Amino acid sequence: MIYWEIFIAFFIPGILGYGGGPASIPLVENEVVGRFAWMSVQEFSEMLALANALPGPIAMKLAGYIGYDVGGILGAVVGVFAAVAPSLILMILLLRILFKYKDSPKVKRLTLFVRPVIAILLGVMAWRFFFESYEGVGIWQTVFLTGASYILIERLKVHPAFVIAGALIYGGFLL
Repeated sequence: MIYWEIFIAFFIPGILGYGGGPASIPLVENEVVGRFAWMSVQEFSEMLALANALPGPIAMKLAGYIGYDVGGILGAVVGVFAAVAPSLILMILLLRILFKYKDSPKVKRLTLFVRPVIAILLGVMAWRFFFESYEGVGIWQTVFLTGASYILIERLKVHPAFVIAGALIYGGFLL
């Protein structure tokens, strides 16, 4: 039963997550935190931060880690397969149609309408992460980490992976 739940938790975001990994993150978070309660919002945000620091598609990293955490090695395999399956099925079945309509103005307009929805979903998720961190560690730690991250990434041009790793170390040792 757990493997079916892992499959569903990553197959549904794979179908509905138009636009790839960033679009599917809020959907995965809803399944993992809200529906199945395998993680808290804070655990999910920490895992997402670590996954973003690693190379490769974010959906695969989320599926592999969460699948392994919930169901072991077979759970990781099921999770990764479920995350890949919707794209794989659509590529096999609809490849001819995609090539026929790839330059259609309607398809391009659809993409323009979907982008703001994705931005709003990511914004809501970021707000929830900020609020959870505020509740977890307090306002001063949250403001410090937010400010330090902004300065390091935007002003000093430090790679985000190093900033994330530094925040994880800071949180692990100093909090």
